[in-house]
Amino acid sequence: MRSTADRIRHAVSFELIGLLAVTPLGSWAFDLEMHAIGVVALVGATLATLWNYVFNLGFDRAMMRWLGHTRKWPVLRILHALLFEIGLLAVLLPFIAWFLQIGLWTALMMDLGFAGFYLVYAFVYNWAYDVIFPIPEQSCAD
Repeated sequence: MRSTADRIRHAVSFELIGLLAVTPLGSWAFDLEMHAIGVVALVGATLATLWNYVFNLGFDRAMMRWLGHTRKWPVLRILHALLFEIGLLAVLLPFIAWFLQIGLWTALMMDLGFAGFYLVYAFVYNWAYDVIFPIPEQSCAD
């Protein structure tokens, strides 16, 4: 299992590298100034981090109440991911539309673009992180 320091390094570097990549890509893809996309990306990353904590805490508490455990099998993982993204979308969509002064449909397309980027980025980042910083071997007694 990873240490607390390793988890912090993982989370902080994930967000920083993600912001450094998504800002110029978003600026190019949506034909907007970098500072505008940078603000949207920074607010989005901050809200996603906060929502991640709140959502996972609530989801696990609901599982304990209704199921008596927090083990997530594949179908439950899919539901978990979908509910997380829907909740994040509900918060980010109005912000994106307001901040960029665009319609909700355009904001939705932009948010889906960000979600697609982060889906691929998370896969690549986590794979690379595991190669660069392998999880230490542990015995069953640890």
